[in-house]
Amino acid sequence: MISAAELPVPDEYATSVARDANTLFAKAAAYLKPDDLPGLVAAFRFSAECHKTQARRSGEPYITHPLAVADILADLHLDAQALSAAFLHDVMEDTGVSKLELSERFGKHIADLVDGLSKLEKLEFQSKEEAQAENFRKMLMAMARDVRVILVKLADRLHNMRTLDAMREDKQKRIANETLEIYAPIANRIGLHAIYQELEDWSFRYLHPKRYEVLSKALKSARGNRREVVGKILDAIKLKMAEAGIEATIYGREKHLASIYRKMQEKQLSFSEVLDIYGFRVIVKDVPTCYLSLGTLHGLYKPRPGTFKDYIAIPKPNGYQSLHTALSGPYGTPIEVQIRTHDMHKVAQSGVASHWMYKSGDEGFGDVQKKTHQWLQSLLEIQSMSGDSVEFLEHIKVDLFPGEVYVFTPKGKILTLPQGSTAVDFAYAVHSDIGNRCIAARINYDLVPLRSVLKTGDQVDIVTAAHARPNPGWLNFVVTGKARSHIRHFIKTMRYEEAVQLGERLLAQAVRGLLNDSIELPQDAWDRYLRENAPSKRDEVLADIGLGKRLGVVVAQRLLTLAGLLAEGEGKTGPILIRGSEGVAVQFARCCNPIPGDPIIGLIKQGQGLVIHTHDCPQIVRNGRLDPEKLLEVEWDVSSGKLFDVPIKVLAMHERGVLAQIAAAISEGGANIDNVRMESNQDKGDDYTEIAFTVQVENRGHLARVMQSLRSLETVVRIQRLKGPASQA
Repeated sequence: MISAAELPVPDEYATSVARDANTLFAKAAAYLKPDDLPGLVAAFRFSAECHKTQARRSGEPYITHPLAVADILADLHLDAQALSAAFLHDVMEDTGVSKLELSERFGKHIADLVDGLSKLEKLEFQSKEEAQAENFRKMLMAMARDVRVILVKLADRLHNMRTLDAMREDKQKRIANETLEIYAPIANRIGLHAIYQELEDWSFRYLHPKRYEVLSKALKSARGNRREVVGKILDAIKLKMAEAGIEATIYGREKHLASIYRKMQEKQLSFSEVLDIYGFRVIVKDVPTCYLSLGTLHGLYKPRPGTFKDYIAIPKPNGYQSLHTALSGPYGTPIEVQIRTHDMHKVAQSGVASHWMYKSGDEGFGDVQKKTHQWLQSLLEIQSMSGDSVEFLEHIKVDLFPGEVYVFTPKGKILTLPQGSTAVDFAYAVHSDIGNRCIAARINYDLVPLRSVLKTGDQVDIVTAAHARPNPGWLNFVVTGKARSHIRHFIKTMRYEEAVQLGERLLAQAVRGLLNDSIELPQDAWDRYLRENAPSKRDEVLADIGLGKRLGVVVAQRLLTLAGLLAEGEGKTGPILIRGSEGVAVQFARCCNPIPGDPIIGLIKQGQGLVIHTHDCPQIVRNGRLDPEKLLEVEWDVSSGKLFDVPIKVLAMHERGVLAQIAAAISEGGANIDNVRMESNQDKGDDYTEIAFTVQVENRGHLARVMQSLRSLETVVRIQRLKGPASQA
């Protein structure tokens, strides 16, 4: 099909490139329709022409890279469109060919695939976290539209790892680390086991070259030393299966280097202590024979307790199915065995690519596609809830490295969650609304806290309430990306809504002060103001006022001017009422801890909204001197009824039962105790003890009654209300 003479490459490479191309086309012809081949050849020729002036770092013509990527995909029996996209995956990025031209030449589907891959490459090999995160977000969006995008990308990354020798050492480590963190886990997640293992091994080789070399030599040596034992075990298994009348394909498999190294690290073992570097695989005709084979093997060698895993009854999230067992073989040698059917083996090797490799209509393959689709949809949901690319990548990495636990819903449905998942993670896995409204959980019919960690086999029932909403404290213990993204999204949404409400009050106060009257600003003034300024919505302006990014009085002056209602220099803003229940948009300064009854003043702080201080707080004195426009007149709303935290310090005689006396006095004063801490009394001598309390009171008068109650105790020497940093202890 391709002759060396027609290739636009240096003469010394032309023969080998033509040979490799024709070998690939012959491989593709074995499973593609005859009508697909001309388009495939045309894509190769176009790519060769586009890249004719380019060379790889190794000196080879650039076309050798897309050719190798297409060859990897042909081994997976991917369709002609995916192979064409592999040939063309760099032409938009590196040669300036437009998507329109590709679409006209090769059709919309191939152009879309190449476009998706090109977007991925734009930020490739950037060292900044934001660049890597944005690159990953783009990759997700592309692969959510068409899973073939990630298959081409993984093949591209695999060939790059195979040829990484030509790169500088710092680039080798950066690319290897990115591969280990993102691409290898994705390959594993969609079931491409062989590609996953090879990517891990290459990453290990470049991240830890010395360790790789030592371990590689040790493994080569072990092959010879352990060959006799492995052969003996293999013969024994084959004989036992034959005696049981089970037809099976049985072979030994060697663990890959990265897997052995990981086991050495996790269990603090030397290589000589890792005895199970060889495993065995038993492949049989159907599911009942899998379980029959398991019983036969357990009759041959004793099973090791706690090592049996049934991934046939409960498949892994990527569709993988097998029975796993560990046995004690001759001389106590640990033996790991996997038992599966032929169809399960195909899925285990090819994962989501089995859709193209084995078009047999087997519903097991459909399940793999379904699980992959569900996973991609869950990632899209997390993406939509994440504030930025870095946050999104943080959420996703949890889902890419799952050690699974399997738990049951009350109706018996099995859910797979990452290890360490809590009842809240379970609630969000069932549905985001369940997570947002959960208030308690029952695990195996026992009522437990929401932070309870789940174990495999638990039955979990979530208790919900219509009024409930996510608690920011949940972020301290949830582990799944879905739970974290939903909780953060809810907090941000609530913060925004509360900022809008505060902004509306601040703007109304400013208008009232400027006009000495309350009016509703005309829509025409708002429309003109929004055209003048960056925000496109009224709520965005109000949120900016509430969060301190804009001054309400400045916005009010402009709006009233646009409405023709403001007389120059007229009016003065009145005080805004503080209830204490405004939410995150109004905060109470920790430096002075104001409570109702204290004279107060407001400080507009960018990104935090309105911060309430006592009028004599040093922060106010400093900020008022530097930027007096940011100070607002505020007053307490006496009808609030909210409880406020107040730190107090009590110096008391060091007597038995003194803490109980003080606590009783505080309670008699009608206050709650939120926190108590005994402080060092070295400078007061052994006769006295210092106790710090955080009490909850309604206002300054209430605090005075509590302190009066404490002064009535003979054991109390001194009481002090704390302000400033000491109060935060």
